[in-house]
Amino acid sequence: MLVVGFPTGAFQANCFLVAPEEGGQCVIIDPGQDAEEPIAEALRKHRLSPVAVLLTHGHLDHTYSVTPVCDGNDVPAWIHPDDRYMLTDPMRGMSREAASFFGRLEMREPSEVKEMTDGVELDLAGLKLTVDHTPGHTEGSVAFRSATEEGGLLLFSGDTLFAGSIGRTDLPGGSMDRMTASLRSKILPLDDETVVLPGHGPTTTIGRERVSNPFLTGMIDLTDPSSAHRGRGRGI
Repeated sequence: MLVVGFPTGAFQANCFLVAPEEGGQCVIIDPGQDAEEPIAEALRKHRLSPVAVLLTHGHLDHTYSVTPVCDGNDVPAWIHPDDRYMLTDPMRGMSREAASFFGRLEMREPSEVKEMTDGVELDLAGLKLTVDHTPGHTEGSVAFRSATEEGGLLLFSGDTLFAGSIGRTDLPGGSMDRMTASLRSKILPLDDETVVLPGHGPTTTIGRERVSNPFLTGMIDLTDPSSAHRGRGRGI
């Protein structure tokens, strides 16, 4: 499997191009601010043809370039229905600081938008990606799981899980209770060897986060959601 990743824009949100191999079809995950040129360069370098754009959630640092990338390549955007409103009204999901940085923006949806829900298996570009609905950072946050030919598992976690942290839950649509439930039901059951490609920052593994991430330590045996750590994670 070929995975090409790079940070985009002022908030350094990770964008990924994923394909079975060079010289074929691919999917694009989270085309953020200023992502158009590096995406086009990666497509040329690896001789790839995109068939879809997948969005882990609706925040602008992950969706800024979705319309030009989708419409420029005549491909659909996939998003969870609970976050679709942010494609046209991104300010509703932002912190005051982020809204001030981006200023007043007029956004529109790509020409084709498809909605995805929990447990759906997307068969795109020769890849099978399972959608896990992981609300907490936003109401419509999702992660994508995909098996590699070598037998491993990749998790594109968006802003649900980072190396050493989790997505912040104090923004509109955020909830620490729902984040705790998502981490417990969708993230912690994964094998330790699962490679995590997050929405910000470096790659990690589930095993590494299970023993070192302060938001996850001990959560395997946590039975009372009200006692979950209430710290503030990352994101806009």
